[in-house]
Amino acid sequence: MSKLGNLGARLHRGEISYDFVGKRKIWYGVSILITITAILGLSVRGLNMGIEFQGGAVFTTPTKMSTSVAKAEEYAKDASGHDAIVQKLGNGSLRIQIAGIDTDKSDQIKDKLAKDLNLNPEKLAADLVGPSWGEQIANKAWEGLGIFMVLVVIYLAIAFEWRMAVAALVALIHDITITTGIYALVGFEVTPGTVIGLLTILGYSLYDTVVVFDSLKEQTKGITKQTRFTYSDIANQSINGTLVRSINTTVVALLPVAGLLFIGGGFLGAGTLNDISLSLFVGLAAGAYSSIFIATPLVADLKEREPAMKALRKRVLAKRAQAAAEEDRVETRPTGDEPDDAAPAVVGPRNQPASRSRGRGRPSGKRR
Repeated sequence: MSKLGNLGARLHRGEISYDFVGKRKIWYGVSILITITAILGLSVRGLNMGIEFQGGAVFTTPTKMSTSVAKAEEYAKDASGHDAIVQKLGNGSLRIQIAGIDTDKSDQIKDKLAKDLNLNPEKLAADLVGPSWGEQIANKAWEGLGIFMVLVVIYLAIAFEWRMAVAALVALIHDITITTGIYALVGFEVTPGTVIGLLTILGYSLYDTVVVFDSLKEQTKGITKQTRFTYSDIANQSINGTLVRSINTTVVALLPVAGLLFIGGGFLGAGTLNDISLSLFVGLAAGAYSSIFIATPLVADLKEREPAMKALRKRVLAKRAQAAAEEDRVETRPTGDEPDDAAPAVVGPRNQPASRSRGRGRPSGKRR
């Protein structure tokens, strides 16, 4: 058996464990710090919304253009008065994306851009997106996200309990905030592919969380009938029991996504992959983190406030204190030789030596 498999088996059996729940304040602090950084990124830099949300135009040149990307960006800015995103495609053509422009001026921009690129305007393909259509796409994205959240809360409240539903909702909001904050800090364009990636990683994060919740639900049946473990103890066992599984699934999911982001989008220059690959990469990592360090410890916090769980915790701690006191008494008990004044165990009348009592008290026989 591999070392990782052996570690997973020992974690599952409870032979070894890490106190995730006991150190929850550390994880909460780390998450708050990351979330504040993400919110600051959103507030200061904002999201770089694509033309699908703002409206604009996309111009595509013929193949084998000799103009550099930097020069094409300069030409596009001069023609439109807006910053442009230029990507060099695999066939050598340029894709020039200009967001936020008035579509009525698209023909004027196209003629000016074609002149700067030494092209016939008819060979410069143009796709226009109106601002009203982009607004509809943005509204649909928010509606889809809201419906997803509501369905998640309803499902978890029915399948498990409302505390787990609340914890899962907090974890999902945590994942969304971190992912969108990274987008703002990096400056990648937000497209419908980004929204698809967000919904995908939310489903993955929810799956990872439900796996831990299901184990927790099974192990806490009849928890108040015993005095060995508190709810937090069992929650920690559930995390440790599924830890290696969560790590394996996360790594397996991140490898192909990392290939899309770093090799496809970075090394090969396929910038159209960045929108979905970044959301998947950041979201998968954040989802695995939140399911272990946020969702389950938060459930333990909420459950420990119940009167029944408070009483159970009190009994468990009292029993542990009693066991520790008894163990201390056993360890401090003197060992070795008996004290000098210990009375010997003898049979017969007290204070009568055994050697002198032999033969006395019985007939000596017939005298002659």
